[in-house]
Amino acid sequence: MEDNKIIIAIDGHSSTGKSTVAKQLAKALGYIYVDTGAMYRAVSLYAMRKEIIDEFHFDQEELEKDLSEIDLRFKINPETGLAEILLNGENVEREIRTLKVSKYVSKIAAISSVRKKLVEQQQKMGIDKGIVMDGRDIGTVVFPNAELKLFMTATAKDRAERRFLELRERGEDVTYEDVLKNVVNRDHIDSTRKDSPLKKAEDAIKIDNSNLTLKEQFEQIIELANSTILKVSF
Repeated sequence: MEDNKIIIAIDGHSSTGKSTVAKQLAKALGYIYVDTGAMYRAVSLYAMRKEIIDEFHFDQEELEKDLSEIDLRFKINPETGLAEILLNGENVEREIRTLKVSKYVSKIAAISSVRKKLVEQQQKMGIDKGIVMDGRDIGTVVFPNAELKLFMTATAKDRAERRFLELRERGEDVTYEDVLKNVVNRDHIDSTRKDSPLKKAEDAIKIDNSNLTLKEQFEQIIELANSTILKVSF
């Protein structure tokens, strides 16, 4: 039944496979998937292109002035059936996944005005429920009343190894050491920022996938989702 739809909020550390399982879950349930990380990555890419941020400086004031010029939308790729992000009309799905962009995402996401703009958009997307959203503050800030909240985690070593293999498969010339450094650095920034720091919601279910296969992880999560949907129907 349509009125049995719920909101599923998936939070957790970087490179824990949140997006992968969220996509699987949305497809299995017939829900809409929203990758909030892609939104912050797109803003980061915009800042990089405009030379607002680089290795040596970050002009936060300039970025805040430009926020009204940043238009983010999701469009379904007919070949994959998945939503891909458009930055001012340009599909930047592949470009935002590089390690270069990853270096700046946490700094961009720590800006209160950026978070406010994107959180407002994210909350509008969930008005009709039937949505799976992943990020850092979905269960704590964006949808504190979500019917199902998950918190994904794994060791930094395991996450770095997965991310390294993923980037190498895409053809990026990266080292494991650089990827591990990025993972650890993002954890620190995400967990210590003043605005909406990464933390587990009190009612979130922790999923440590350090030793889980993708199949085992999905089976565990789809069972949680189905049991939650069943509960709201009564």
